[in-house]
Amino acid sequence: MKSHEVFTLIEEITRLDGSKYMEISNMVQNGRAELAVERGLIKQVRILQLNIAHTPHVQAYEDYVNEHYTMPEEDFKTFQEWEKPTEVQDEVRAILHENHIG
Repeated sequence: MKSHEVFTLIEEITRLDGSKYMEISNMVQNGRAELAVERGLIKQVRILQLNIAHTPHVQAYEDYVNEHYTMPEEDFKTFQEWEKPTEVQDEVRAILHENHIG
């Protein structure tokens, strides 16, 4: 059964090539990112903001992610970066702006 993720934080993920991006996430997904660091799939993850407000922008992003992605099992071998079409990138930018990040 597909899980329904509720996003509560903003994290910064550093790819293996050193480039970084911001992701809207939750504690369980942050734990998966920490596992990805331990497994050498990404370089670093750090939480930038906890307990973000559940605004319409966050809801729109949750709806997109829940429709297109599933939570990886703990035995994952690759780290999946969520692809975001332009309108979803706009939602992420709005969330970052609302939280004074970026």
